[in-house]
Amino acid sequence: MPPERRKVICYVDGFNLYHAIDDLRSPRLKAVNIWALAESLLLEGESLKGVEYFSAYATWLPKAYRRHQIYVRALQRVGVNVNMAHFKEKNVRCKKCNNTWKSREEKESDVHLALAVLEGAIDNQYDRAIIVSADSDLVPAVKAVKNRDAGKEVLIAAPPRRRRVARDLIKAANGSALEVSPKRLEQHLFPALEMPPEWNPAAE
Repeated sequence: MPPERRKVICYVDGFNLYHAIDDLRSPRLKAVNIWALAESLLLEGESLKGVEYFSAYATWLPKAYRRHQIYVRALQRVGVNVNMAHFKEKNVRCKKCNNTWKSREEKESDVHLALAVLEGAIDNQYDRAIIVSADSDLVPAVKAVKNRDAGKEVLIAAPPRRRRVARDLIKAANGSALEVSPKRLEQHLFPALEMPPEWNPAAE
């Protein structure tokens, strides 16, 4: 019998990836097929067992909400498991002028991602985890995985131009890292017809 292939699960910090792509000023790259992207990060002898996407809907922004819904449906069609958190409204006060206004903060998605990575290790769901994020809030979870089971590998796939920001996360993963390049994103996009027209090349 052929040797059993090593199991890989990819965990994607949706907002971290989205804002990194947004900074590239190339809207079409927002249409990245993260299942195909994860497959491109596999090593020989590995099998992709799942892709977990963590994000939240900005429901108070109708156009952005609609685009995000279209994107999420496309992800689900290719097998990505979508984990949606929420935004919480809070009051913000200016220390100089004392004015106040409403602001919104995304809550829980980083906690959900961290728990999923840790639970995946405990339940032996993967041999190698790929984390697409540069968020240092995930450091404790990565350290816990590495300390619990030295056989488990964690790769940090930093979003475009975020490798330096991800240095603490990379250190926790014992230096196992790469940066997802714009070229790699370009090679793994959903067809334009499946995405919002604002993300098509003609919109740039």
